[in-house]
Amino acid sequence: MTHVEDELTSQPECWTRAAAEAGRYAEALPAPGERVALVGCGTSYFMAQAAAALREEAGQGETDAFAASEFPHGRDYDRVVALTRSGTTTEVLDLLGRLKGRTRTTAITADPHTPVTTAADDLAVLDFADERSVVQTRFATTALTLLRAHLDLHLDAAVTDARTALTEPLPEGLAECAQFTFLGRGWTVGLAHEAGLKMREAALAWAESYPAMEYRHGPISVTTSGTATWMLGAAPEGLAEQVRSTGGTWIEGRLDPLAELVRAQRLAVAVAASRGLDPDSPRHLTRSVILAP
Repeated sequence: MTHVEDELTSQPECWTRAAAEAGRYAEALPAPGERVALVGCGTSYFMAQAAAALREEAGQGETDAFAASEFPHGRDYDRVVALTRSGTTTEVLDLLGRLKGRTRTTAITADPHTPVTTAADDLAVLDFADERSVVQTRFATTALTLLRAHLDLHLDAAVTDARTALTEPLPEGLAECAQFTFLGRGWTVGLAHEAGLKMREAALAWAESYPAMEYRHGPISVTTSGTATWMLGAAPEGLAEQVRSTGGTWIEGRLDPLAELVRAQRLAVAVAASRGLDPDSPRHLTRSVILAP
């Protein structure tokens, strides 16, 4: 078993623990009414997008999400929350350094012995969800579970669905598809982007992601036999039928959207295996991007 396979299968236990510990970090996480920005890089950025949409949908306050390198320094926020598994990513550390003394910051990280622990004002450590693999799986979903639980939006059903996602067979023939598209709505748009990233990182697959209603505005033109379109969450009316009419494969999101992401992680590993690739050693990638001064 690869590291990434081992790590993705542990997600139900990680989510349960994160939800139980959410109260411990209540003071470090955004309070209702605060104007908040969530930031990250790569996978962490997509989890930030999902969490930001969830918080706004919950009526907790204006919440934006940015890649750490694209943070708009002309805007004022009550708190900036950085998601960083390694705690060493250059763009995140540079941003926290610029915000020091000006804006309250929180880092959600897997490693309490890295520079981010002094760069941020507050800290939430999910060391039990740390990973050996370059490709992120359980840390990302556990961090999002922590934020869902902080918003009182975590359900035990999500853990049950994650167990289902780990045991049910993937749809037959899906691993042989030539192209994959992931769709989301609201908070699941970030999950769709992350599912596409997993396919590109682990399996070198042609994978795209969009807000579901945008799919009709151009991207559907490449859908045909040999392509798969996977919906995370509830689909817009009529979209499934329109995709099927192209000859493409439609995958309905039946589980909690975060559990659907677990299914997509499994697909990435399966496609990597079918192509003779090692998902623990993705091409041109490292566990953390550390740039020279």
